[in-house]
Amino acid sequence: MSPTTQKQWTVAGKTGFDDLKLNEQASVPEIGDKDVLVKFHGASLNYRDLIIAKGMYPFAQRDNVVPASDGAGVVESVGKHVHRFKKGDKVLTLFNQAHIAGSLDAYSSTTGVGGTVDGALQQYGAYDEDGLVHMPRNLNFLEGATLCCAGLTAWNALFGLKRLTPGDWVLTQGTGGVSVFAVQFAKACGAKVIATTSSKEKADRLTKLGADHVINYKEDAEWGASAKKLTGGVGVQHILEVGGPNTMKQSLEAIGIDGVISIIGFLGGFKGEKPPSFSDCLSHICTARGVLVGSRLQFEEMNRAIEANDIKPLVDEKVFKLEEAREAYQYMWDQKHFGKLCISIE
Repeated sequence: MSPTTQKQWTVAGKTGFDDLKLNEQASVPEIGDKDVLVKFHGASLNYRDLIIAKGMYPFAQRDNVVPASDGAGVVESVGKHVHRFKKGDKVLTLFNQAHIAGSLDAYSSTTGVGGTVDGALQQYGAYDEDGLVHMPRNLNFLEGATLCCAGLTAWNALFGLKRLTPGDWVLTQGTGGVSVFAVQFAKACGAKVIATTSSKEKADRLTKLGADHVINYKEDAEWGASAKKLTGGVGVQHILEVGGPNTMKQSLEAIGIDGVISIIGFLGGFKGEKPPSFSDCLSHICTARGVLVGSRLQFEEMNRAIEANDIKPLVDEKVFKLEEAREAYQYMWDQKHFGKLCISIE
């Protein structure tokens, strides 16, 4: 029989990490006929989680939500009308609970785990069976927990609009979770990867992951033109744009005809030089699209590819306990991580 109380974090305000509050006697949620009770064993953090606590998140969120979209665990119990899962199954949370297939819609975009739906920084969580997927069999719980946001975002960027094909060129920026997954997925697909980063140490790690070329953007301010030159002047077919307006100019310099720039984030901020205009997409004959994670159908497709290619997500060597979540947030904010930062839940 499941316990009635649990350890649970909530976001009690929007002024910073001190607004993360731990309740060691929170109630374990009750489940309805179509719900699944999950006992969490792992969670991973995203930049989104940090800015939710700091009041900087531009999308839907509710007060006192349990944070973290990315959770991996075991099915503890199921409602009487659940047919997709049984007790003992290993499962992962779907980022937008209502995004089952096809394009995101207005309602689905408001169903984000850790934003409006209680997330994974708790010992037990209840979810509609449609909002979970089976965890890849070749992964442990920490590895599995990295897939829900960063993994699925990278997959959507590479396969969601114009599918990556063998021999294509992919450009990734930095060593965050999405960018690292993009390197792994692209190489598994037989594509060629150009990665940008800021240090020799990170460049060496990207090379070990399979990147064909690494450009230090601090040493080469015109890295977009350099990347295009590496392709023989043809340009890159897929770019994962994580920097925002301040790096978009270089992405446009690197993109090939009919290439796709998937805009993932804005880590570079909005200050500095004037960002490119929409007309630049015309002059470079490319598509720029915003990406907000992906659907359950894409998640399941990605998981099959992860199993088939035995892809192992890159987890930072430092793993925090559930009780240390606030410290984990600060560690990630200070950019001390490489790959995905994970939290172990007992």
